[in-house]
Amino acid sequence: MSLLTDLINLNLSDCTNKIIAEYIWIGGSGMDLRSKARTLSGPVADPSKLPKWNYDGSSTGQAPGEDSEVILYPQAIYRDPFRRGNNILVMCDAYTPAGEPIPTNKRCNAAKIFSHPDVAAEEPWYGIEQEYTLLQKDVKWPIGWPLGGYPGPQGPYYCGVGVDKAYGRDIVDSHYKACLYAGINISGINGEVMPGQWEFQVGPSVGISAGDELWVARYILERITEIAGVVLSFDPKPIKGDWNGAGAHTNYSTKSMRNDGGYEVIKKAIEKLGLRHKEHIAAYGEGNERRLTGRHETADINTFLWGVANRGASIRVGRDTEKAGKGYFEDRRPASNMDPYVVTSMIAETTILWKP
Repeated sequence: MSLLTDLINLNLSDCTNKIIAEYIWIGGSGMDLRSKARTLSGPVADPSKLPKWNYDGSSTGQAPGEDSEVILYPQAIYRDPFRRGNNILVMCDAYTPAGEPIPTNKRCNAAKIFSHPDVAAEEPWYGIEQEYTLLQKDVKWPIGWPLGGYPGPQGPYYCGVGVDKAYGRDIVDSHYKACLYAGINISGINGEVMPGQWEFQVGPSVGISAGDELWVARYILERITEIAGVVLSFDPKPIKGDWNGAGAHTNYSTKSMRNDGGYEVIKKAIEKLGLRHKEHIAAYGEGNERRLTGRHETADINTFLWGVANRGASIRVGRDTEKAGKGYFEDRRPASNMDPYVVTSMIAETTILWKP
């Protein structure tokens, strides 16, 4: 095994200018991540300088067998924490050979919204709190839980410390450092209320980069759990009963909200979000009705309400924002399996472009 480790850790820059680029894209479910690697003649820093590539869309549920070619367009580059050196991870979106975005390509429409002059002028910032659950490989039961049984009730696990409270910290810390190495704007991690559940935060990120960074952070976490022999779940309610679900709370502000008088802008934005509550819920992740029950720090899925420091609301405004009269708010409705391209662009579209 030591020889295998030595080979995996080979520093290619000692002997060649060539690099490895791992192209990443979103598969047919809209949640599964796929990737494959290619050799490039030298380092590349600009995604527009990278070659387009293709893959078999019939094997990912994204194209028929008789016309299976799907084209990858490189969109964002990150350092590769697995191969290191000058090797890179490349976030891509997917198109038909004719140049049309395929149905699961949500990035293309998001980029159009973020490039709208009115949206660009507001410089929308996002901070996304990605919750997830680590499961035992063969039984799909949270790590640290007794097989077929349950740990003690919730209470000691949130930000907990100790072998009987924090399960999987080695994976979590590995992911944290790997994201920092990659150049992802990861801003923190913490243990969650349900044991075996954790959270990382990405942001503040501007516009389309929030979606790129969260998807690549998810990819890195998938790769690390693959190495660890643990299953990664983004199910919004992985365990039935009196256990917290998993969300992707999305913190948001615009330039107008961050400036003096911004609190009034925030309140108007929240009013608009309330008017489009059903549309947002429909786009905020699969299975969210199992999570948004009005219990476990959520508002009921059919109810829209907001409040200051209220974690049982659809939208939470922080005490600091209320006191300063400007700042940001948190949309607590998105599920852990949401598409960040959809959620971030929809919030911008509703609060900036949509006219009631």
